[in-house]
Amino acid sequence: MDVLVQLPLSEEQRARLEAAAPGARFEYVKPRTVTREQVEAADAIVGNVPTEMLAGASGLRLLQLNSAGYEQYAAPGVLPDGCALCCATGAYGQAVSEHLFAMVLSLVKRLPAYQDRQRAHDWCDLGPVTTLRGARVLVLGAGDIGTHLAGLFAAMGSSVCGVRSREAAPHHPFDDMGTLSDLPRLLPQADVVCSVLPSTTQTAGIGDQAFFDAMRDGAYFANAGRGDLVDQRALVEALASGHLSGAALDVCTPEPLPAESPLWDAPNLLLTPHVSGQFHLAVTLDNIVGIAAENLAHLAAGEALRNHVNA
Repeated sequence: MDVLVQLPLSEEQRARLEAAAPGARFEYVKPRTVTREQVEAADAIVGNVPTEMLAGASGLRLLQLNSAGYEQYAAPGVLPDGCALCCATGAYGQAVSEHLFAMVLSLVKRLPAYQDRQRAHDWCDLGPVTTLRGARVLVLGAGDIGTHLAGLFAAMGSSVCGVRSREAAPHHPFDDMGTLSDLPRLLPQADVVCSVLPSTTQTAGIGDQAFFDAMRDGAYFANAGRGDLVDQRALVEALASGHLSGAALDVCTPEPLPAESPLWDAPNLLLTPHVSGQFHLAVTLDNIVGIAAENLAHLAAGEALRNHVNA
């Protein structure tokens, strides 16, 4: 088996992969340097190689992505027949949840505004702040990332309700669980609404004007899922009117965000350039290696694959 790996792995991480598939031939390439010839010669690929290189990879049996999202790879005609597509769900929970939680906590304590005052050399008291203790938090997306995020809020003393696409019983650390159809009832109850939802036909555009209007006055909104969830103009208006006390975005649309986007100057908006995941936190890459090693071993043994999204 020829395995092509497009990830910046350490020697220890390479050894973990190779131990999972004894006898396989491994080739390591730097991101963005992979060639069509390398892709077409591989039996298994670990990493998000360009989609346009995959159609001719007739012998490809496994594409193990390093991302939790997989939409563009699941489109018809992208992968050759018989190729299993597996994502990296489960690798990003700690990184994304910590990033988004930190953004929300900094907003409720007015830290971005104080940094602005610091840069202006202005010793200024900005007044009362709020707390996450006793706050009602709504987490849209109750999978791995959402569960990690709920745990952080719960540790602060918040009451957390999760939202899934389908009905499910609440489980720790969620106090309650709802579905997307419950949003008109749940949004007015929440002090903080966080989304880690993927991009689907169900989720695209649900953060519209009606969504933000339904949120309670003074609430906070945060999104680290996909940018197409949000009507960005509606969010800017909700912030400018004072209806929302603040918002945090690690994703937007398009990316990179154009210089003329009104998001840059929206009041009480904390914006980061889609960096909550990736490999900024070292454990994330370790988690991806673990998933890939498991799937390489299962592929060689003819066993069921983890995170198999086109089964």
